[in-house]
Amino acid sequence: MGPAPMVMRLAYLQRFSLIDYPGALCATLFTRGCTFRCPWCHNPELAAPVAPETVEDDFVPGAVLDFLETRRGKLDALTITGGEPTIQGEGLLSFARAVKDMGFLLKIDTNGSHPDMLRRLLDERLVDYIAMDVKGPLDRYESLAGVAVDPATIRRSIEIIMNEAPDYEFRTTVARSLLSPDALEETSRTVEGAGRYFLQKMGMEKTLDPSFMGGQDYEPEEIRHILARVRRFVPAAETRGW
Repeated sequence: MGPAPMVMRLAYLQRFSLIDYPGALCATLFTRGCTFRCPWCHNPELAAPVAPETVEDDFVPGAVLDFLETRRGKLDALTITGGEPTIQGEGLLSFARAVKDMGFLLKIDTNGSHPDMLRRLLDERLVDYIAMDVKGPLDRYESLAGVAVDPATIRRSIEIIMNEAPDYEFRTTVARSLLSPDALEETSRTVEGAGRYFLQKMGMEKTLDPSFMGGQDYEPEEIRHILARVRRFVPAAETRGW
């Protein structure tokens, strides 16, 4: 028997990016489907999964690998984002092996809902950088993510990343109507001592819940005060987007 088919639900490929992999030139692959329903999600079209047979041929894993073959020596890395890449299961593992065999760095963006997949990627040394979204205080995860969430699962993903990832970052999208300064300080406690943590400005042009579009954001002076509180627990914390 030959190798199992590389089945993934893919949306599109951004062929060049200067911002999706820190310090590297990369392509960015967007996957379909997500375990969460965060109301401020800026990729709402990727939240609902689709059947693999409905995906255009241009976006099957083999076509992406063919593209990467033409970019050897021109690109450094591939970032896989979504949606939530870790729900792609064995297809993600097979695809990651192929990407690494071609010599590219690999970054995964994740919401931390599948720590076992993160562990498998790390155990096989298939991922070089993990960026995890930390939605807010662990005791508020269900209301923030819009679905049932076991906080222990999120905690486990954070611990795996901090202890085992070659390089990583955590980031919290700052939705003013959902996350008060106290809540943001409490969130920082969940990643205390992290090497990289960002308070990330929310994009308001397109959101899963339309009521968030055009909403009020924290002013720069307010976010500076919040950052000072956050740095009590994560001295390396920074803002992104302000």
